Amino acid sequence: MRRVDFGNGKTLTNIAATALPMFVAQILNLLYNIVDRIYIARIPRIGTAALGAVGLCFPIVILITAFTNMFGSGGAPLFSISRGAGNRKEASMIQNTAFFMLLVTAGVLTVLGEFIGSPLLRVFGASDQAMVHALPYLRIYLLGTIFSMIATGMNPFINAQGYSTIGMTTVMIGAVANIILDPVMIFVLGLGVEGAAIATILSQALSAAFVLRFLLGKKVDYRLRLLRADEIRSCGPRARRIIGLGMAAFIMQLTNSLVSISCNNVLAHVGGDLYVSIMTIINSARQMLETPLLSITEGTSPIISFNYGAGRYKDVKKAGTIMFLLSLFYAGGVWILIRLFPAFVIGIFSSDAGLMETALPSFNLYFSTFIFMVFQHCGQIVFKSLGKKNHAIFFSLFRKGLIVVPLTYLLPYAFHMGTAGVFAAEPVSNVLGGMACFITMLLVVLPELNGRKKT
Repeated sequence: MRRVDFGNGKTLTNIAATALPMFVAQILNLLYNIVDRIYIARIPRIGTAALGAVGLCFPIVILITAFTNMFGSGGAPLFSISRGAGNRKEASMIQNTAFFMLLVTAGVLTVLGEFIGSPLLRVFGASDQAMVHALPYLRIYLLGTIFSMIATGMNPFINAQGYSTIGMTTVMIGAVANIILDPVMIFVLGLGVEGAAIATILSQALSAAFVLRFLLGKKVDYRLRLLRADEIRSCGPRARRIIGLGMAAFIMQLTNSLVSISCNNVLAHVGGDLYVSIMTIINSARQMLETPLLSITEGTSPIISFNYGAGRYKDVKKAGTIMFLLSLFYAGGVWILIRLFPAFVIGIFSSDAGLMETALPSFNLYFSTFIFMVFQHCGQIVFKSLGKKNHAIFFSLFRKGLIVVPLTYLLPYAFHMGTAGVFAAEPVSNVLGGMACFITMLLVVLPELNGRKKT
């Protein structure tokens, strides 16, 4: 069982050893939803309509992910900082507290979602035709909330201990199962959209089981356990620290949900269900293309946190610089490719020729400033890794909540841009939000690291 030692070895080697397995894991995790959409779009007679309907469920799926990331992304950096400082007891308690909050939240979200799922879909812009497919998918998907939250929320703690290959394996098990089960459930058993949801929750259950098997095992350095009654009563301050830092990840996902709701509402009004399906494809493509960028930044995060906790500030700066250069190289290459071959990317998700013709201008506009996403991701991950919750929270809210959502309404209506206005909001936010986050990070973090005793 190979482990990455964040305190020793070359920084680039440690980043690669963490980021590469995380990249595979992120890609495979993405397949949970991407594979669903690819198969759903190819269901005879109803494929395009069903794809748009499932897209209406994304805000709720994103909301579940937001709570998951609050505890995973909030707890893992604090866990790594405590490890770097040599405080094993505090690191262990942070992990166990995050797990407790995940379990409680999963139960609440499952019950609440089953009760208010239907009215929420109406608010999100679901027509009567879309509800036929969207509601059954959502109700089944919600049953797997606890599996999804355990698998995704506790995986950062595996990576934070240096077991990135194990973290990758936990995701791989579920993703491979989903790839196999999707066509069986959808086409062989004839379950359609409901089959896609069943395949997803069964696959998530397998991932969750593997995560728990590892973290509860005797060979792991920080063994997971349930909090005792007295620990629950006294875990408030620790829980607030986790939530405080994790609020940045929560707000990022929450604003993604708000953006999805806003886009679907406006597109349904000014363009109809076809444009909702196009936005579903574009969101799927963005997730696919953004995943390697996330793996580079998230893979660097535990290294930054560990060295910061250990007082190795020179290594913190070195890790941040390598992360930025790797991210810029990747995003620049992908930006060129998607500008040259947009039809190929769209074709991954739909073979509908009519949809392709309509989608191309929207796709090109949406991804016109993709390379600027590097600045947002790198600035945001440094704030999170160093435990700077206020900056992390602000810039999570700033780009999506204060730029994208208002522009999604202003550009189509006030500036009479129609559907193009919806797709133009994202590239504007990439430039304004990304540069603001990155420049602020440099102005805040570099003086602090340079002013401390170098080790």
